[in-house]
Amino acid sequence: MAARRIGNYVQTNILHVDQAAQEQEKRVLGKIAHDAIGVTFFEDDPSVTEWFRDLVPTASGVADYFFDLFPSASWIRRYNLHWLLGDAIAGVTVGLVVVPQAMAYASLARLSPAYGLYTTFTGACLYWIFGTSKDIVIGATAVGSLLIGQVVSKIAEDRPGVYEAQEIAHAICFLCGLVLLLLGFLRLGWLIEFIPYPPINAFVTAASITIISTQLPTCLGIKGISTREAPYKVYINTLKALPDAQLDAAIGISSIVLLTAIQNFCSKMEIRQPRKKRMWGMISSLRLTFTVLLYTFISWLVHRATSEGHEKFRIVGHIEKGFSHASVPVMDTELFGLVAKELPAIIIILIVEHIAIAKNFGRQYGYTVVPSQEILAQGFANLLSPFVGGYVCTGSFGASAVLTKAGVKTPLAGLFSAMILILALHALTAVFYFIPNAALAGLIIHATWNLVTPPYKLYRFWQYSPFELGIWVIGVVLAIFTNLETSIYVGIALSFALLLIRMARTQGTSLGQARVTRMVQHPEPSPTTAKKAPAPPSTPPGTTDEPTRCVFFPTHPRNAHNPRIKVEPAHPGVFIYRFAESFNYINQAHHVDYLLSHIYANTRRTVEDDGVPPKDRLWSEAPPPASKLDDDATQKPVLRAVVLDFSTVNVIDVTSVQGLIDMRATLDRYAAPNKVEWQFAGVRNPSTRRALATAGFGRPLIRNANALAGWCPAYTVSFPPHNGVEGTQAGGGERTLERDGEVSEKNLAELHPDVTVRNFCRRLAVDDEEKGNIVIAEKKRWMDVVYGVDRPFFQVDLTDAVDAAVRDARRCEKLEAACQPDTSLTLHGEV
Repeated sequence: MAARRIGNYVQTNILHVDQAAQEQEKRVLGKIAHDAIGVTFFEDDPSVTEWFRDLVPTASGVADYFFDLFPSASWIRRYNLHWLLGDAIAGVTVGLVVVPQAMAYASLARLSPAYGLYTTFTGACLYWIFGTSKDIVIGATAVGSLLIGQVVSKIAEDRPGVYEAQEIAHAICFLCGLVLLLLGFLRLGWLIEFIPYPPINAFVTAASITIISTQLPTCLGIKGISTREAPYKVYINTLKALPDAQLDAAIGISSIVLLTAIQNFCSKMEIRQPRKKRMWGMISSLRLTFTVLLYTFISWLVHRATSEGHEKFRIVGHIEKGFSHASVPVMDTELFGLVAKELPAIIIILIVEHIAIAKNFGRQYGYTVVPSQEILAQGFANLLSPFVGGYVCTGSFGASAVLTKAGVKTPLAGLFSAMILILALHALTAVFYFIPNAALAGLIIHATWNLVTPPYKLYRFWQYSPFELGIWVIGVVLAIFTNLETSIYVGIALSFALLLIRMARTQGTSLGQARVTRMVQHPEPSPTTAKKAPAPPSTPPGTTDEPTRCVFFPTHPRNAHNPRIKVEPAHPGVFIYRFAESFNYINQAHHVDYLLSHIYANTRRTVEDDGVPPKDRLWSEAPPPASKLDDDATQKPVLRAVVLDFSTVNVIDVTSVQGLIDMRATLDRYAAPNKVEWQFAGVRNPSTRRALATAGFGRPLIRNANALAGWCPAYTVSFPPHNGVEGTQAGGGERTLERDGEVSEKNLAELHPDVTVRNFCRRLAVDDEEKGNIVIAEKKRWMDVVYGVDRPFFQVDLTDAVDAAVRDARRCEKLEAACQPDTSLTLHGEV
C-alpha cells in the first residue's frame, strides 16, 4: 500500500499524470462504444520494459546465431558428385584466369607479382566456409590494389626507409580484417545501405581512370613518369613524353588490341550461335591467360640467351618459389597509427564492391545473399591474408563472371582455384620470369576500362535524378584532380546532404476527393464460342455496372492525374493532408507552415471579432477582417477538422509531436470558440499511437460525460467474409455465422431487418427452422472493433478518417443552424 501511494504521489505531483481522469475517460469512451456497437477494446501501449525484454537473446536465437556463422554446414552434407564435377571445372577455369590478373594487380599495390597470388589464394581457400554466394571470387582487385599502392607510396614518402612496402600492405590488411570481422559478428551488414550508389559508381569510374594513368607509362615503356601525382598530371606528362616510348609500347598496345578483338569476336559469336554461347563465353574468359602466355613465349624467344640487365623490354624477373613471404605481420603500433586514417575509404570500397557483386549474382540466379555474412567472410580472408604474404582482398567482378559462366555449383569451387594458385607458385615461377611488364599493364588497362561508366548509363542517371548525376560528376572530377579518398568522402557527404535536404523540404499534399469507378471492356467472343453461347448484353459507352467510390487526389494542379478531373473538398472546413514521406524533426516545421498557410488561405475565423483589444494584440498578428470590407472572406468556410494521413509515417519524435501540439493550439485560437477536430489515418506503429495519445490526440477531451450525449462516434469493425470468420462479441459470448454461400451485410439485412450495427452483436436473432441455411453457434467469436475504442480518432484508413470528420462537421453545422452553439462547441474541446 505504501509503495502504491508513493507511486500515485510521484505520478500525480511530479510527473503530472492524472490516472483517475484517464480511467474515467476510458470508462466513458468504453460505455459509448458498448452502447453503439456492443464491442469494447482498449489498446495496450508498448512499454520500455518490453523493448528491453525483446533485446534479450533466447537460447534458440543464440543457437541460430552460431549456426548462421557457418552457412556451409547447411549444404556440405548434401554435396554430391555432380556438384563436384561442376565445381572442379569452374574452379580450374577461374584459376587460370586469376593467375595473370593477380600478378598484374600486385603492381598497382607497389608489390611484386607473387603477392597478388598470395592474396587470391587466401580468399579462395576461406570463402566457401563463411560465404553465401556460389558465384563470387575473393582475391586481388584493381581498385583495392590501387588503394593499397597509394597508401604505400604516401607512407614511404613520409617515413622513407622505415617500413617496407609489404609491411605497410600487411598492416592495412590486418586492420581491415579486424574491422570487417567486428562488423560481421555484430551483424551490421545493413550499414552498407547508408552508402548510396552514385558516389560509389563515380569512385569506380575515377579509380579506373586513375589505374589507367598509372599503367600507361609502363604500357608505352616510358620512364621517369611519377604515377603518384594526380591523374591529370600523369596523363599530361605521359603525352609530353611520347617521343621517348620504348619497344614496350609495341607489346602493350598490341596486347590491348588483341584482348579487345577476342572479346568483341566472342561477343558476336555468342549472338550468332546461341547454342554455343557457353563455349564462346569460356573462350572470351580465357583471353587473359592466352594473351599472357603468348607474350611470355615471345619474351622467352627474345631473352632466352640474354643476360640479366640487358633485356630488350622490361620483364617481371625473378619470383621466389612457393609461399616464401609467409610470416607473422609486423605488429607496430606506430605503423598501425599511420595506416588507420586510411582505413575508412578502403573498408567502404571493399564492402561495397564485394556485396554489390554478390547481390547481383544472387538476384540473377535466385538465391539470397546475407550482407553481414559476406562481411564476415571478407574479415576472415583479410585477417589471414597477411600471414601468407597477401594484402587486402575482396570480390572480383571479372573473375566472378568467369566462375558463373563456367557452371559453378557451390562455393567449394574456390578450393580448386587455390590448387591452381599453389601449382603456379611452385611450378611456374620460372615461366613468370619472362612475362613482359607491358603485357601485364595492357591486361590491367583492358580490364579496368570495362569499369568506366558508359554514356548511356549517365543518361539514365540524368533521367532518374539530375542532382545525383551532378554528385557523380563532382566525384569523378575530384578524383582526377586530387585523389580517390577525397572523391569518395565528398561524394558520400553530398549524397547525405541531398538526402537531408529532401527530407527537410519534402512536400506534403492537401487532398480533395472525386468519385470514380471501374469500366471493364469485356472481350469479344471468338467465332467458335459465339455459336455455342449467346453474346452478353452490350454496355453502352460511358456506362458501367461497377459501384462508384471516393478516392483522394492532390488539390495541387501539377500532379499525375488528369487535369480535367475535378477534385472537390471532402466538406467545407475539413482539410486532408498527406505526408509524402516521414514526419520528423527535420521537416516538421515545413509541414506545419504549409498546412497553416493553406488553412488560413481557404477558411475564415469562426467569429469576426475574437475579443482581443488592439492594445493587447501582438504586433505580428493581424486583426480579423471585417465582413463588410472583405466579402471574399465571408464566403469561405470556418475550420471544422484536420485529417492527417499517417500511412507513410512510421515513427515520430518529440519535435514533431510538439509541432502538432503547437499547431493545434494555433488553430484552436483561430477557430475559437470552436475546437478543431483532429482525425488520423493509418497510424500503425504502437509507439507512434502512444505518443500522439499522450499529446492529447486520438480522442475528445472529456471532463463531463453528459456533454457528449449528442456525439455520434464512428467505429471500424471487422466482419466475417465467409463461413464464420472469427470476431469478438461484447459480454464474453461467442457466436459464429455459418451459411452455404456468401455472407454480406445486404443479405443479412434482408434476412434479419432488426439487425443493425448498433445491436449487431447483442441482438442477432435467427430462426433456424424458417431460414434453414443460417446457424448461430455459441462457439466462435463473431465480430470485433479493429482499433481501441479509447482512441476513436485513430482510423483504419483515410476513407474512414474523412468520413468521421465529415459526419462530425455536418452534425456541428446542424446544431449551429438549430441555434445550439454550446453543444456544438463542446465536442472536441474541454467538456
